[in-house]
Amino acid sequence: MFSEFKTFAMRGSVIDLAVGVVIGASFTGIVNSLVNDIVMPPIGWLMGGLDLSNFFAVLKGSHADTLVKAKAAGAVTINYGLFINAVINFLIIAFVLFLVVRSLNRLKAPPPESAAIEPPEDIKLLREIRDSLKARS
Repeated sequence: MFSEFKTFAMRGSVIDLAVGVVIGASFTGIVNSLVNDIVMPPIGWLMGGLDLSNFFAVLKGSHADTLVKAKAAGAVTINYGLFINAVINFLIIAFVLFLVVRSLNRLKAPPPESAAIEPPEDIKLLREIRDSLKARS
Protein backbone atom coordinates (compact mmCIF):
# COMPACT_ATOMS: atom_id res chain seq x y z
CA MET A 1 0.00 0.00 0.00
CA PHE A 2 2.85 2.39 0.79
CA SER A 3 4.51 1.77 -2.57
CA GLU A 4 1.18 2.35 -4.35
CA PHE A 5 0.78 5.66 -2.51
CA LYS A 6 4.34 6.62 -3.35
CA THR A 7 3.70 5.87 -7.03
CA PHE A 8 0.50 7.93 -6.92
CA ALA A 9 2.10 10.88 -5.10
CA MET A 10 5.13 10.98 -7.38
CA ARG A 11 3.05 10.92 -10.55
CA GLY A 12 3.70 14.04 -12.61
CA SER A 13 0.15 15.34 -12.62
CA VAL A 14 -0.12 15.27 -8.82
CA ILE A 15 3.12 17.20 -8.41
CA ASP A 16 2.05 19.69 -11.11
CA LEU A 17 -1.25 20.18 -9.29
CA ALA A 18 0.54 20.77 -5.97
CA VAL A 19 2.85 23.33 -7.57
CA GLY A 20 -0.17 25.03 -9.19
CA VAL A 21 -1.97 25.29 -5.85
CA VAL A 22 1.06 26.80 -4.11
CA ILE A 23 1.66 29.29 -6.95
CA GLY A 24 -2.06 30.10 -7.02
CA ALA A 25 -2.10 30.83 -3.30
CA SER A 26 0.89 33.15 -3.67
CA PHE A 27 -0.67 34.82 -6.71
CA THR A 28 -3.88 35.40 -4.73
CA GLY A 29 -1.96 37.60 -2.30
CA ILE A 30 -0.49 39.60 -5.15
CA VAL A 31 -3.86 40.08 -6.85
CA ASN A 32 -5.58 40.99 -3.57
CA SER A 33 -2.88 43.59 -2.88
CA LEU A 34 -3.27 44.97 -6.39
CA VAL A 35 -7.04 45.29 -5.95
CA ASN A 36 -7.05 46.58 -2.36
CA ASP A 37 -3.97 48.81 -2.44
CA ILE A 38 -3.82 50.11 -6.02
CA VAL A 39 -7.17 49.78 -7.79
CA MET A 40 -9.76 50.34 -5.04
CA PRO A 41 -8.39 53.61 -3.54
CA PRO A 42 -8.85 55.59 -6.79
CA ILE A 43 -12.30 54.04 -7.26
CA GLY A 44 -13.26 55.04 -3.72
CA TRP A 45 -11.89 58.53 -4.33
CA LEU A 46 -13.86 58.84 -7.60
CA MET A 47 -17.03 57.74 -5.79
CA GLY A 48 -16.56 60.52 -3.22
CA GLY A 49 -15.24 58.29 -0.44
CA LEU A 50 -18.31 56.06 -0.52
CA ASP A 51 -17.81 53.02 1.72
CA LEU A 52 -20.10 50.22 0.60
CA SER A 53 -19.21 48.08 3.62
CA ASN A 54 -21.58 50.17 5.76
CA PHE A 55 -24.63 49.45 3.60
CA PHE A 56 -26.75 46.98 5.53
CA ALA A 57 -30.31 46.28 6.55
CA VAL A 58 -31.23 45.46 10.15
CA LEU A 59 -33.56 42.50 10.51
CA LYS A 60 -33.63 42.37 14.29
CA GLY A 61 -32.26 44.81 16.83
CA SER A 62 -31.58 48.52 16.89
CA HIS A 63 -30.26 50.33 13.85
CA ALA A 64 -26.72 51.75 14.09
CA ASP A 65 -24.64 54.06 11.91
CA THR A 66 -22.03 51.48 11.00
CA LEU A 67 -22.01 47.74 10.54
CA VAL A 68 -19.43 47.32 13.31
CA LYS A 69 -21.68 49.12 15.81
CA ALA A 70 -24.71 47.10 14.70
CA LYS A 71 -22.80 43.82 15.13
CA ALA A 72 -21.52 44.97 18.55
CA ALA A 73 -25.12 45.69 19.60
CA GLY A 74 -26.10 42.17 18.57
CA ALA A 75 -28.30 43.19 15.64
CA VAL A 76 -29.09 40.69 12.91
CA THR A 77 -28.17 42.30 9.60
CA ILE A 78 -28.17 41.66 5.87
CA ASN A 79 -24.83 43.03 4.70
CA TYR A 80 -25.58 43.82 1.06
CA GLY A 81 -22.78 46.40 0.95
CA LEU A 82 -20.19 43.71 1.71
CA PHE A 83 -21.75 41.58 -1.02
CA ILE A 84 -21.49 44.46 -3.51
CA ASN A 85 -17.84 44.93 -2.45
CA ALA A 86 -17.18 41.23 -3.07
CA VAL A 87 -18.78 41.42 -6.52
CA ILE A 88 -16.74 44.52 -7.42
CA ASN A 89 -13.56 42.83 -6.16
CA PHE A 90 -14.36 39.74 -8.25
CA LEU A 91 -14.93 41.81 -11.39
CA ILE A 92 -11.70 43.73 -10.86
CA ILE A 93 -9.72 40.55 -10.15
CA ALA A 94 -11.23 38.84 -13.20
CA PHE A 95 -10.35 41.83 -15.41
CA VAL A 96 -6.80 42.07 -14.04
CA LEU A 97 -6.28 38.33 -14.55
CA PHE A 98 -7.60 38.69 -18.08
CA LEU A 99 -5.04 41.42 -18.75
CA VAL A 100 -2.23 39.35 -17.22
CA VAL A 101 -3.11 36.21 -19.21
CA ARG A 102 -3.55 38.28 -22.37
CA SER A 103 -0.12 39.87 -21.97
CA LEU A 104 1.49 36.49 -21.19
CA ASN A 105 -0.06 35.03 -24.33
CA ARG A 106 1.43 37.87 -26.36
CA LEU A 107 4.88 37.11 -24.96
CA LYS A 108 4.75 33.55 -26.23
CA ALA A 109 6.57 33.03 -29.49
CA PRO A 110 4.21 32.36 -32.36
CA PRO A 111 4.30 28.76 -33.53
CA PRO A 112 6.77 28.25 -36.37
CA GLU A 113 5.20 28.04 -39.77
CA SER A 114 5.39 24.49 -40.86
CA ALA A 115 7.03 23.91 -44.20
CA ALA A 116 4.98 22.16 -46.83
CA ILE A 117 5.12 18.51 -45.94
CA GLU A 118 6.01 16.27 -48.85
CA PRO A 119 3.21 13.73 -49.44
CA PRO A 120 4.11 10.05 -49.36
CA GLU A 121 5.05 8.26 -52.58
CA ASP A 122 1.77 6.37 -52.84
CA ILE A 123 -0.21 9.63 -52.69
CA LYS A 124 2.01 11.11 -55.41
CA LEU A 125 1.42 8.04 -57.56
CA LEU A 126 -2.33 8.20 -57.05
CA ARG A 127 -2.33 11.88 -58.01
CA GLU A 128 -0.40 11.11 -61.20
CA ILE A 129 -2.91 8.40 -62.08
CA ARG A 130 -5.80 10.78 -61.41
CA ASP A 131 -4.23 13.52 -63.53
CA SER A 132 -3.52 11.14 -66.43
CA LEU A 133 -7.13 9.84 -66.33
CA LYS A 134 -8.40 13.44 -66.44
CA ALA A 135 -6.16 14.17 -69.41
CA ARG A 136 -7.59 11.17 -71.37
CA SER A 137 -11.19 12.34 -70.89
